[in-house]
Amino acid sequence: MAVSYEFSIGSVRAKENALFSKTDIEQLLACQSVSELCQTLRDKGYGSGEDFDSIVENHMDDVWAYLKSVAPDFAVFTPFIIQNDVHNFKVVLKGTMSARDYYTRLLITPCTVAHQDMIAAVEHRNMSDLPEWLSPAAEKAYDLLAHTGDAKSSDAVLDKAVMKEMLRFAQGFKSAFLKEYCQTAVFYNNVKIAVRSARTGADRHYLKSALVQLDGFDRDRVIAAAVKGFDALLDMLSKISEYGCKTAMEQFKISPSAFEKYVDNRLMLLAKESCKRASEGAEPLLGYYLGEEAQKKALHIIASGIKTGTDTEIIRERLREIYG
Repeated sequence: MAVSYEFSIGSVRAKENALFSKTDIEQLLACQSVSELCQTLRDKGYGSGEDFDSIVENHMDDVWAYLKSVAPDFAVFTPFIIQNDVHNFKVVLKGTMSARDYYTRLLITPCTVAHQDMIAAVEHRNMSDLPEWLSPAAEKAYDLLAHTGDAKSSDAVLDKAVMKEMLRFAQGFKSAFLKEYCQTAVFYNNVKIAVRSARTGADRHYLKSALVQLDGFDRDRVIAAAVKGFDALLDMLSKISEYGCKTAMEQFKISPSAFEKYVDNRLMLLAKESCKRASEGAEPLLGYYLGEEAQKKALHIIASGIKTGTDTEIIRERLREIYG
């Protein structure tokens, strides 16, 4: 029997109570070793496993299994899952061309294209077996890598394809939040590409192949500024008010990490403002999923800091907004 949004929202609201609070995060920050962190996570019922990576992976597997069981329309998660498809295609393409069979360990789930189907499409160069949004980009990415060895341009073609599909899907789905979230994510993906390109001297052709046109982002103006250099681009981006870009660039002038944190926090605040208050539709499920992803990122920041012996205050400063 199909579940209703009324049931799924009630279920996910209860699940939200298990997300880490700021107090929980402080307890995790107090861990003196990764093994202590793992034991604390197990004690909190976060997941099972012998090491940090397996604990987090097992927990996220459980999250996806839960969402599949309660979501009336699991397609709402498509914009996030198809990013895994592109990751998997890149892994298979590079692994196949370099004749490295161990690449299969790098494939991730959930995905809309089964791992074996992705492998078969690349090995037999039958990209028409892939989803319509991915097939042309996959063919072009294959050609670029095979004939020029240009992995950067190959990746850019694939990244652009998935960003465009995220926008297309969100535009047609009945969720104002999902539309705003995807537009904001794509906007800042564009900004990051433009900044990297200006710093490395990428040409106009590359920028056109990598940047996605969307409301509030004048691609031609950004390209014109980027090819002039980093300072010209930074000045131009600092004048864009949409998506909080002006504030984002102020953070970038402090440091690239401050910029990254601002972008992550802006996306999380969108979720908290739209999804926590929602009483109908898919927003509560989307919010819970994004909360789990934010929690996972926090755990990786903490674990990385512990491994490198980073001061606790610095680790705390690197942490983003959480949903719990």
